[in-house]
Amino acid sequence: MYRCEYFAIHELVPPKVFQEWGEKAWELLDERLLITLDRLRRRYGPMTVNNYYWGKEREWSGLRTKDSPFYSRYSQHTFGRAADCLFAERAAEEVRQDILSHSTDPDFEMIGSVELNVSWLHFDVRNCHRIKTYQP
Repeated sequence: MYRCEYFAIHELVPPKVFQEWGEKAWELLDERLLITLDRLRRRYGPMTVNNYYWGKEREWSGLRTKDSPFYSRYSQHTFGRAADCLFAERAAEEVRQDILSHSTDPDFEMIGSVELNVSWLHFDVRNCHRIKTYQP
């Protein structure tokens, strides 16, 4: 089982899941997502997925359950295969363009899809022709 080097589980799942599952919640997330999160962190520096643990507002940027106002039955977030990331030292658009310009780079080999025209980096590891792009 893969556990992130740079993220604690509470940064990737919502509060209720963290309270109920604790460290076992790693099992709810796709290993490809976790590996890619670590690769992005090494490449671009500090980044945030969820930050509710520290009293801030983000709690639905990793795994999403039916409790989420953003829940969608077929969202990659629902299956533990997606994350919405904010970077401390880079703009999301800069990271997105780097990924799209270097899609064959080993750091990005598991990325299936990237969302365009949003202020965060949404990526997922869905099974599709790489790298698919879409707009909200």
